[in-house]
Amino acid sequence: MGKALETRYPILLVHGLLGFVRLPGHSYWNGIDVALRRQGAAVYPVRLSGVHDNEALGEQLLERIAAIRAASGARRVNLLGHSQGGLSARYAAARRPDWVASVTTVATPNQGSEVADRLRHRVPPSGRSERLLARGFEGLARLMERLECAEPGLCLPLDGPASLLALTSEGMAGFNARYPQGLPACWGGEGAAEVDGVRYYSWSGTLQTRDDAVLGFDPGHVLCRQLARCFVREAGQNDGLVGRFSSHLGKVIRSDYPFDHLDVINRCGGRREGEGKPLGVYLEHLARLAEAGL
Repeated sequence: MGKALETRYPILLVHGLLGFVRLPGHSYWNGIDVALRRQGAAVYPVRLSGVHDNEALGEQLLERIAAIRAASGARRVNLLGHSQGGLSARYAAARRPDWVASVTTVATPNQGSEVADRLRHRVPPSGRSERLLARGFEGLARLMERLECAEPGLCLPLDGPASLLALTSEGMAGFNARYPQGLPACWGGEGAAEVDGVRYYSWSGTLQTRDDAVLGFDPGHVLCRQLARCFVREAGQNDGLVGRFSSHLGKVIRSDYPFDHLDVINRCGGRREGEGKPLGVYLEHLARLAEAGL
């Protein structure tokens, strides 16, 4: 395929909650960035705070975009965000549409996560339980910063309580009222494919029967199955953390890939074949962006 998949603008990969770029022996994007570069794309995984609200993360992302624009000479960028990273991308595009050519959200809770709703119900705001939970999340995020290989010496702002609220249905309702670009007009539908010159795309997966004899034991998948019990509205139609229809934004590529919330960033690596191979979805999207002149 070669140069046929080279995009006009660089691609920025934006991690989700408790995310990173590279820890010792492990990459957040699990070879996705490498595979896209092999096709000729300029790809930049960016590092944001591990836990914070969508607006704060979006402001950090705008700083990264500005730096990459200056270094590369590119006028605009393509943003691809996993989970909460998609919300950071949405914010950046709403604030500076002249900097952003496209936004692609991958397994992003664009209408909120029922897991966050359940946690918010069990951990009321401003109580002792919330403080303990916040300290745990912030401590883990700080540890991951210290282990970060790509940017050693990081010390980004953290806010555990704000991060939890940001991912609830209530928090997302407020966010969506302020930044509605690409949102579907009806539940489960598609949104505008282009707003203010920015193209919007989304895809996600759902938990499906898998052959552990082929894929092997996967603790991440077990966790996703346990968290899936939190879902009521989208019971049986979620990836363990994000509901299928909650993920819809702009042009919906597909929202029932056979991926859990971690599979969708290639955590299953080369153990899958055919439509169960996440890397192929990213390469198809690279071709889609290139064909669109983005």
